[in-house]
Amino acid sequence: MTIEEVIEHKRDKQVLTKEEISYFINGYVKGDIKDYQASSLLMAIYLNGMNKQEIADLTEAMRVSGEVWDLSDIPGLKVDKHSTGGVGDKVSLILGPMIASCGAKLAKMSGRGLGHTGGTLDKMESIPGMCISENQEQFKKQIRDIGMVIIGQNELIDPADKKLYALRDVTGTVGCIPLIASSIMSKKLASGADCILLDVKYGSGAFMKTVAAAKDLATTMVNIGKSLHKDVRAEVTDMDQPLGCAVGNNLEIKEVIDTLHGHGPKDITEICLSSGSILLQMAKIYPNRDDGRKALIENINNGKAFEKFKEFVFAQHGDISYIDHPEKFPVSKNIIEVKALESGYVSRINALEIGLGSMHLGGGREKMDDVIDMSAGIILNKKIGDSVKKGEVLCRLHTNHEKYDDVYESVLKAFVISDKKPIVDTEMTKMLIE
Repeated sequence: MTIEEVIEHKRDKQVLTKEEISYFINGYVKGDIKDYQASSLLMAIYLNGMNKQEIADLTEAMRVSGEVWDLSDIPGLKVDKHSTGGVGDKVSLILGPMIASCGAKLAKMSGRGLGHTGGTLDKMESIPGMCISENQEQFKKQIRDIGMVIIGQNELIDPADKKLYALRDVTGTVGCIPLIASSIMSKKLASGADCILLDVKYGSGAFMKTVAAAKDLATTMVNIGKSLHKDVRAEVTDMDQPLGCAVGNNLEIKEVIDTLHGHGPKDITEICLSSGSILLQMAKIYPNRDDGRKALIENINNGKAFEKFKEFVFAQHGDISYIDHPEKFPVSKNIIEVKALESGYVSRINALEIGLGSMHLGGGREKMDDVIDMSAGIILNKKIGDSVKKGEVLCRLHTNHEKYDDVYESVLKAFVISDKKPIVDTEMTKMLIE
């Protein structure tokens, strides 16, 4: 077998065998197959697609390309949750303590933000002292001790994905569902969880722009789980406006704290309750989602979910005085009010522009080596459906930059104001794929 033969097979729309896929992944990780050859195969996959079995075989070959963590000696079912990324998405940091306070075990590896989407790790590191690196034994110990852990993706897990992702980024093959699905699922399956819930977002602030595209990706990943005998489910959720009101790292941590105290925005609270009730059922803590939802609400109201968040921060060496006193977090020296130019109702908020605005204010990174300003970002005062008067504040920009006029203009344009009040769909989850 040669790489040229494998490329020709996929170029000619043939189905790749498990052996051909394993040969490609192993050879590319070792360096025997060169970037230009891998690029050619990726483009053939992009153009001609893969069937269910090919995608499952690709995922499995990537999963076993490095370390595979074994969590089987920890009692109970271990759960993981993954979001395809969005603007203001701090769900994991709320959801983890909520379900752990109910007895579930969250074993999660997460990533950093790039471009308009924020990363869970960056938000965590806005808490002074917070550590996002643990070895396998520390990872397992924390799950046993407090029921949850969120760390950075281990460099030894899934090296095939790291190489392929970088190559896809420069060869025009990022937007390919078989490659997206295998990238996400190979990492998730290698980190050892028994059950995985995926949050596949669509809309202006998401990678997938339509419900149909998000459903296609979600179904593909659920099918991978079935092929590899894992309980994988997926919610398809709305990202047509930012999630919650805070966009930016320590701004979002403050919203996490508010939400765990029961005072969070309705949309972020609802998606955490929806995802949490599914995860508790998957973990077999509760027989149905209604009972799980009631338990989650009870643990927010009685303070157990917030206390679990403090345990999590403390376990990963974060300074919990900031959690008890969020006013200690640094505040940007410039806070600029963005005001409405007309009266009416907010009918649209372009989440992409809000995310990019936060990035340009210092709250995100265009390149992976950019340094983030943890206090920078945007706080929304208005969401879709809210009434607004001319001169009223739509949002506030937080930045230490002295030049922000361009961001002001782009963020102002992100808010569309109409005479007629829009019909607001409060159901965040559009479908659940099991």
